[in-house]
Amino acid sequence: MADRFTRAADALTRCDGTAAAMTGPLLDAVGLDGVSISTMGEFLGTETLAASDDQVARVDELQFDLGEGPCWDALALGRAVLEPDIRATPRRFWPAFSPAIAQEEVGAIFAFPLLIGPLRVGGIDMYSTEPRELTAEDTAQTEVLAGIVGRHVLRRALREAGGEDLPGLGSRTSRRAVHQATGMVIAQLGISADDAHLLIQGRAFAEGRPMRDVAEDVLARTLIFTVTPDGIEEDR
Repeated sequence: MADRFTRAADALTRCDGTAAAMTGPLLDAVGLDGVSISTMGEFLGTETLAASDDQVARVDELQFDLGEGPCWDALALGRAVLEPDIRATPRRFWPAFSPAIAQEEVGAIFAFPLLIGPLRVGGIDMYSTEPRELTAEDTAQTEVLAGIVGRHVLRRALREAGGEDLPGLGSRTSRRAVHQATGMVIAQLGISADDAHLLIQGRAFAEGRPMRDVAEDVLARTLIFTVTPDGIEEDR
């Protein structure tokens, strides 16, 4: 399993960032039957970016149409939602989604949020036609893979919105502010420089503000990212 995970992580890291290129490595990592990658919520809107088959695409659409289901819960909770036997012994019951999923050939479903710090980008749905458990190692490794996928999804959204070079980066002073703020976020969260920069960039995009302004908030300590038992939060 470790070899599968390593191969999947390498493939996801090196892929071109299109969602379709990411479904195969995700499936290979855990050996499930289907996977979808979606954006969800107000930040990037709600849509399926890629689905490995028609059934998982329908499962996504059911959750979107009904406004409930494991992917919504995973995004709200900021952690994986695992249903190893969604028909016989479900751990959760969704009034609309649970009866609807009974019509599908889905025995187990596993949802993972796509998170960049406090930014909630979307989710991954994975299913098995038969009931099955994910081990703690499977779950932890898939969460790592979801982090790689989340970065690709956010970068693609920023490119499509013309947000890679957000306003306010034209002067040496503004570049210095972003660089310094990136260093502070690294110190606050213990993440890589690329992830810290992407977190500032994503926050600027979400708020419709220049990166410089968000960076200055970080430098002034009016925006502080902290690690809590529930994940990464921001204090203002």
